[in-house]
Amino acid sequence: MIIDCHGHYTTTPPGVGEYRDKQKEQVAKDPSFVGEKGKVIVSDDEIRDSIINNQLRLQQERGTDLTIFSPRASWMGHHIGNEYTSQYWTEHQNDLIRRVCDLFPDNFAPVAQLPQSPGVDPAKSVGEIVRTIEQMGFLGINLNPDPSGGYWQDKSLGDRSFYPIYEKMCEYDIPAMIHVSAACNDCFHTTGSHYLGADTTGFQQLMMSDVFKDFPELKIIIPHGGGAVPYHWGRFRGMAQDQGFDLAERVLNNVYFDTCVYHQRGIDLLLDIIPTKNILFASEMIGAVRGIDPETGHYFDDTKRYIDNNKVLNAEQKQAIFEDNARRVFSRLKV
Repeated sequence: MIIDCHGHYTTTPPGVGEYRDKQKEQVAKDPSFVGEKGKVIVSDDEIRDSIINNQLRLQQERGTDLTIFSPRASWMGHHIGNEYTSQYWTEHQNDLIRRVCDLFPDNFAPVAQLPQSPGVDPAKSVGEIVRTIEQMGFLGINLNPDPSGGYWQDKSLGDRSFYPIYEKMCEYDIPAMIHVSAACNDCFHTTGSHYLGADTTGFQQLMMSDVFKDFPELKIIIPHGGGAVPYHWGRFRGMAQDQGFDLAERVLNNVYFDTCVYHQRGIDLLLDIIPTKNILFASEMIGAVRGIDPETGHYFDDTKRYIDNNKVLNAEQKQAIFEDNARRVFSRLKV
């Protein structure tokens, strides 16, 4: 089985956006507006159409089997409104993911968004972890290291305020993918500089902290190939050495990198630098890059081709990247 560990519901039916637009209108008038959860009006047929004609079609065309699926990252929008805005929006987003996975149980498995908000204690997100894991059968979470949307106003991932989340992750044996949402700071492009910078920043925060000492079983996924981390592995090793610890010993029992890298040489570098046991196959389709690479004639995000075409890995290592590592990291996956 070929398991794609990084997929988002980027093709939601119109009713989802309509609900969000109403939320935005309400909080624009009154930033402290509470309101209620309300309803997102989307039919099962609309969900089927949105998946069959998009993600499912690409799965079949590209030869992958299962996508670990979460809400659209750029729409998490934790900086929008207040903690109630985020709570209601998050619950609806996770409810939609559960519906997708119920309609296509052989093709999609659910991962949850959290109801984070700037200045709000991360521990308040624990309730949604409990709901989605215990009541809804989710496999993991996405954790935003910057709910302020590009202004980095909150505590580091190494801060003890995140420990209630880490405790619950270890209790359930679930991973967190470190994933920001849209940037509202004009200095950052959302899917370019903000995403890749946040991947690197999240890694840096964790490697310089005591998190993995305090939670030796914690599992963290750094997406988009790890941002700058594999390319600058020597820099991070050097910084770790200057601080008196070994980088591999500090992070490689806990941190995993996905393969959302959209050219062959980039993937080859990732596979050369990072141990095979720490790499999970992923494509993030349909996501930040949707076009065809004129140099190859294939879609940039058809990442399976890059693994297949790598000349160094043997069949056993490719099997680990395509399936075995994902099953180990997402231990609650039963298919």
